[in-house]
Amino acid sequence: MSALNKVYVLKLYVAGNTPNSIRALKILKNVLEQEFQGVYALKVIDVLKNPQLAEEDKILATPTLSKVLPPPVRKIIGDLSDRDKVLIGLDLLYEEISERSLEEES
Repeated sequence: MSALNKVYVLKLYVAGNTPNSIRALKILKNVLEQEFQGVYALKVIDVLKNPQLAEEDKILATPTLSKVLPPPVRKIIGDLSDRDKVLIGLDLLYEEISERSLEEES
């Protein structure tokens, strides 16, 4: 199943308007617009305003990106500056490599 047939549900946990939080959101939006072409829902959660949400999801550091759907749940901690790490964490890079391998075998 290609990434375009899925809907990705993501949560980005940040702690206020810190430089790391702003950078993580900017990079994430860039990746999502380029790679996911509108097949995603992103919720940004400020743990300073909603600490109970961070506690419920066991968030220990910010920024943290949590992929809720499709399963399995995955978490990426940091400013998301490593694009490949973000794509692997969202299971997109692996699928692209798998699909390319299948195309080459055909």
